[in-house]
Amino acid sequence: MTPGTRYGNRKVAVAGVALSDCGRVDEATPYALHAQAARRALADSGLDRSVIDGFASAGLGTLAPVEVAEYLGLRPTWVDSTSVGGSTWEVLAAHAADAIAAGHASAVLLVYGSTARADIKAGRRTANLSFGSRGPLQFEVPYGHTLIAKYAMAARRHMHQYGTTLEQLAQIAVQARANAAGNPDAMYRDPITVDEVLSGPVIADPFTKLHCCIRSDGGCAVLLVAEDYVPDLAKPPVWVLGSGTSVSHTTMSEWDDFTVSPAAVSGRLAFERAGVRPSEIDLAELYDAFTYMTLVTLEDLGFCAKGEGGAFIEKGRLLRDGALPVNTDGGGLAACHPGMRGLFLLVEAVRQLRGEAGPDRQVRKPGGSLPQLAVASGTGGWFCSSGTVVLGRG
Repeated sequence: MTPGTRYGNRKVAVAGVALSDCGRVDEATPYALHAQAARRALADSGLDRSVIDGFASAGLGTLAPVEVAEYLGLRPTWVDSTSVGGSTWEVLAAHAADAIAAGHASAVLLVYGSTARADIKAGRRTANLSFGSRGPLQFEVPYGHTLIAKYAMAARRHMHQYGTTLEQLAQIAVQARANAAGNPDAMYRDPITVDEVLSGPVIADPFTKLHCCIRSDGGCAVLLVAEDYVPDLAKPPVWVLGSGTSVSHTTMSEWDDFTVSPAAVSGRLAFERAGVRPSEIDLAELYDAFTYMTLVTLEDLGFCAKGEGGAFIEKGRLLRDGALPVNTDGGGLAACHPGMRGLFLLVEAVRQLRGEAGPDRQVRKPGGSLPQLAVASGTGGWFCSSGTVVLGRG
């Protein structure tokens, strides 16, 4: 294939996925984690690195993704560095799939890596309280309106408006930890109880420590290719069936409804373009920097009605063997969260659809068959942006 040649509307497949070393990685640089994940994803695909003509990265370097591509020894003819927080990777996957379908690229590598935890431990950076104080944010930052405070305010609004309880929110953390128990790569695998979640130190009311994501190191990579490469893949393809993106607000005063996230739009678009309904989805990988994110995203993607998220997550529905397995690797609450975690959602969804998650966390449909459809939905900022991708087995 000649890079840049228009081939028409081609189908797009996930060819390879991989994690770098994750959790506590004290000796590696972020660049090294990018490279490690990229090599592993390429090996997973069975393709040669020479096929890569597209590259997408965000979060590292002054000229991202140019610096990372140089480090990896790549000279892509299609690049993207769209950065919209945690939803970055679903948005980049949507852009890459569109480019491949249109013939602007044939094999696009998405890669991420961060040493957020190690940097803080070594004193190379500090924990950030705010995204900045310029532009519209200048009207909120002087009042201590941090990112976590914004999520906490939104959670309180949902509790006030719909009767959602702290115990229901705590159940999300409990079930995430239970899912992590079967994941050897998860940073925290020991079980926790609702009482332990509720009795922890308060970070921002109503969130205690266990309502919040962990801080880890780690990276991952995903290789998307045109259908032309599928016969050469080492493993059966997972197809990109549909995607959607949306943005909502920056300042809280411009957020119409604290109980509705932009996933309400990105999810609708993704499902419509994939030609599937939420009820057909076998598992969901959702961004979970805080427990409330999981709850409201479930509502906005249409898995339950608005205001019913609290009741929906009860009775173990989010567990690997529950009615709707969610964050089957343990998510950002238990497995890993090195920063913009959205790419990890795609990796886990693909592994589940391939049947590669291992005996202790592989999702099975009634009767024992593998899942057919998965959704990955990332959230950026404080529900400022959303990207949703629907994936399906071949």
